[in-house]
Amino acid sequence: MRPSSIQPQSNTNRADWRTIRTLIPYLMEFKWRVFAAMSMLIFSKLANVSVPLVLKEIIDALGKDKALLMVPVFLIVGYGVLRLFSTLFGELRDAVFAKVTQRAIRRVALQVFEHLHSLSLRFHLDRQTGGVSRDIERGTRGIGFLLNFTLFNILPTLLEIGLVAAILLKKYTPWFAVITFITLLIYIAFTLFITEWRMVVRRTMNDLDSKANTRAIDSLLNYETVKYFGNEQYEADRYDHHMEKWETAAVRNQTSLALLNSVQSVVIAIGITALMLLAASQVVKGKMTVGDLVLVNVYMIQLYMPLHFLGFVYREIRHSLADMEKMFSLLNEHREIADAPNAEILQVGKAEVRFEQVSFSYAPERQILFDVSFTIPEGHKVAVVGSSGAGKSTLSRLLFRFYDVQQGRILINGQDIRGVTQTSLRAAIGIVPQDTVLFNDTIYYNIAYGRPDASREDIIAAAQAAHIHHFIASLPQGYDSMVGERGLKLSGGEKQRVAIARAILKNPAILIFDEATSALDSKSEKAIQSELRSIAQNRTTLVIAHRLSTVVDADQILVMDHGKIVERGTHRELLAQNRLYAQMWNLQKQEEHVQPVV
Repeated sequence: MRPSSIQPQSNTNRADWRTIRTLIPYLMEFKWRVFAAMSMLIFSKLANVSVPLVLKEIIDALGKDKALLMVPVFLIVGYGVLRLFSTLFGELRDAVFAKVTQRAIRRVALQVFEHLHSLSLRFHLDRQTGGVSRDIERGTRGIGFLLNFTLFNILPTLLEIGLVAAILLKKYTPWFAVITFITLLIYIAFTLFITEWRMVVRRTMNDLDSKANTRAIDSLLNYETVKYFGNEQYEADRYDHHMEKWETAAVRNQTSLALLNSVQSVVIAIGITALMLLAASQVVKGKMTVGDLVLVNVYMIQLYMPLHFLGFVYREIRHSLADMEKMFSLLNEHREIADAPNAEILQVGKAEVRFEQVSFSYAPERQILFDVSFTIPEGHKVAVVGSSGAGKSTLSRLLFRFYDVQQGRILINGQDIRGVTQTSLRAAIGIVPQDTVLFNDTIYYNIAYGRPDASREDIIAAAQAAHIHHFIASLPQGYDSMVGERGLKLSGGEKQRVAIARAILKNPAILIFDEATSALDSKSEKAIQSELRSIAQNRTTLVIAHRLSTVVDADQILVMDHGKIVERGTHRELLAQNRLYAQMWNLQKQEEHVQPVV
């Protein structure tokens, strides 16, 4: 058991140092600010340790005969100036360093955000949004604490301790320095030991907090489903289950903190008492003045506060490192899909798309596609039909390169999509997905997302082409109407028409319609179908469909079953073959003619 308990701690320490080293480049971006802040820090501490020296001289001067007639005015003024400087330099230091801290937080947050967008669809299907958002929130907050308190509390406190010890060693008996160092060593050793033990509790709290937040976010995002099944209490119980565990960990954290603070106070009190007893005995023997006694006492008080604060700062820095640990672990997530080192810009042209013997599986035990080959000539429309789970939508995900194929290759104009940049590849493809998810923003914003730099006239034209302009114009706020979380304020058909408008606005060379009219009624579907045919004119188009009536005009129809292409041809050719496609066509025709029972 012993080695296994040691290993995680060494790994944690290495991770902590890696985290700290990661922040160094952000400090170097503002070298002069860091230098100025450190200089002000030193001036502040020099002024602070000079205050007791001046106070000693004032007390000794006032203690002499005729002191009332010779008040050391210059010493009192100097005392006030030093007090001012010890505070003023500290405030100036914080003001100068503020930009360094905030820029580091901004840069790291942006880096994590960009990295999350660069990760594969596989990662995002597995991630828990609430937990990830909480990890980033705690991590960015920890950066500010780590930078400020490491540089401006631990370092200056150690500097002040060193200066005080040097003064005591030079002016008085070595026992003052010995007692001071022994007190510090006991204090620091105890603080480090207990804090490391408490870090286990802190990490547990973080995990439970993330899980509870994930549960809450997931439940709120699926509000309607919760209501449909009357599971409000069930969701509350699941959330409270995580919060109950968090409460237990939080109580342990707080009680252990109280124990640590109490013992720290005992150590400091014993140290100060021993120093004062030694100083008092020296005064009685005539080896020290009353001013010396006051100097030792003030130094101990000055050391007590930062030393007590040093324990708090160390604990909080360790907590911050634990908070940052998960955020930085996101940066270590492997990019499953990345541009090749020599990736080129996709030369689109009119875009011929070719799948050559493509095989793919999401997991080794679950193969989706088997040796799929087909070509979409430039400007042509190819439709893919088949039952659910046949692998139709996987084709569009592979074409967008959300995943890489395990065997075979996908070519656009003869270029393997693994050899071109993802940005240029996805810029050439537009999609109208089956399940349209919108941003919680305005209708205008969601349509403009297809081409953010488009003019208002272009956006309105796209909406008109998608037959949604009149609906938008009828709303009180028109294009500035909010669509709600995931577009829940709009109906399924309205969301799909927004998606169609967005694809029209993008004006891509390759179009993918993935059940693009599945959420529309028959009347709207006919209107949109004619518009989609117009949009697809002279564009390379892949149509993934369940309703066969929507693809009868395709240049070629591929019939998929269990990840394989089992038939191919035009609508007429496939009906003439009288196989799977013909069976599907006849079945759907029968369903359309069945009258609903009233």
